Amino acid sequence: MLKVAVTGPTGEIGLSLLAELDRNDEVGLVRGMARGSFDPAEEGLAKVEYRRGDILDSDSLALLFDGVDVVVHLAFAIFGDREMTRRVNLDGSRAVFAAATEAGVGRLVYTSSVAAYGFHPDAPNPLTEEDPAQGSSGFYYSAQKAELEGALADATTGTGVEAYVFRPSVVAGPRATMVVRQAVKAARLGDPLPGLRRALGRIPHLPPMLPDGGVPFQLVHHDDVAAALAAAVEGRGEPGAYNLAAEGEVGIGDVASSLGWRSVRVPAPAFRFGAGFARRLSFASADLEWAIGLAHPVLMSTAKARQELGWEPRRDAATILAETADSARAAGMLD
Repeated sequence: MLKVAVTGPTGEIGLSLLAELDRNDEVGLVRGMARGSFDPAEEGLAKVEYRRGDILDSDSLALLFDGVDVVVHLAFAIFGDREMTRRVNLDGSRAVFAAATEAGVGRLVYTSSVAAYGFHPDAPNPLTEEDPAQGSSGFYYSAQKAELEGALADATTGTGVEAYVFRPSVVAGPRATMVVRQAVKAARLGDPLPGLRRALGRIPHLPPMLPDGGVPFQLVHHDDVAAALAAAVEGRGEPGAYNLAAEGEVGIGDVASSLGWRSVRVPAPAFRFGAGFARRLSFASADLEWAIGLAHPVLMSTAKARQELGWEPRRDAATILAETADSARAAGMLD
């Protein structure tokens, strides 16, 4: 029976992974660690032990990895300034990789991102795992994801540790509403009538409007990502990189429609100009760098995951978007 350690188990992917591993007959124990409080019993998880700790603390990592067979590294700061995210994501992840190899684990599973490929106008369509993960230097999240893939290879080469890297597209679903949160933020930034809305409250006949540059993107459900990670935990397929995405594509217009909002089509050159302008303003907020992610289509093939891991996404992009919007609406995120 496998003993598995998971960093960042309480995040959008982590909770789904804990549930997946808890019902996996190959897994006997799951040991999770994050900085916040969490009670596995409240989630009905019988095999999961939890401790509070920081991936920047070597003693916490040594205790977490002691005696385990597999490490799954999920802990990652998605939003924040460049200094904070670099310390947590780069320094913290390197500490995880070093501690895992020192502990002698058999497998190390790391969740990267489609963003590791970078957002480049000449990107192949679709991208396969043979294409380089070169990142986009002007987008901290993309650059850090690409850098860490190299760091993982450096840390595990010659150690005997099997390293699996997963590159999911935009993760969504009831537990992963980032795509809606970003849409809400964009709508607020672009609202031409903020004073009127504050004075009169919500105006039903004037729903928010999102600019749509016509760039498609892929989604993947957090449960489907968890299923792929569990396959790697079991040692299915060859170590290496795997793309993860559901069937189909969506765009900003689809996001707006799912939320009951409007969208306006913006010519691609104008949209890319706006994304570039936002990047130049990122000194005010690193969040503005996320606009780069919609400047060019970055679409992946998932044939390798399907063939080598036996992975099949259970929901398509349109269904995932509808579930995500419904969950965000029920949580009051659109009020």
